[in-house]
Amino acid sequence: MNANTETQSGGLDGVKWLVVFAVLIAAVVGNYYFAEQSVLVRAGAVVLAVAVAALIALQTEKGRNALVFSKEARVEVKKVVWPTRQEAVHTTLIVFAAVVIMSLLLWGLDGIMVRLVAFFTGVSI
Repeated sequence: MNANTETQSGGLDGVKWLVVFAVLIAAVVGNYYFAEQSVLVRAGAVVLAVAVAALIALQTEKGRNALVFSKEARVEVKKVVWPTRQEAVHTTLIVFAAVVIMSLLLWGLDGIMVRLVAFFTGVSI
């Protein structure tokens, strides 16, 4: 019984996704077709079309799963202990210093290797 339900909703989900893509394509085509209209009107129509497409997409199984995922992600983000401004600044400075040190080391190593290759090959730069 469960497999039947999944098969039937899967078929309808496919149709819904086709409608979603058709609405989005119509929004893009309509935006170019009505280029002589006001930008505000065209932008409003595109936003409305995207909203309609999103509402249709939310009626599918993947859309509902995405909505549940986003709600759960929001709950998890609230649990995060965010660093203070001072911690963020210090961490950023440490990363910046490490990048500068590594870039200088790699630059020096590259210079040494270029000189070694030039010495062994007899080709100078």
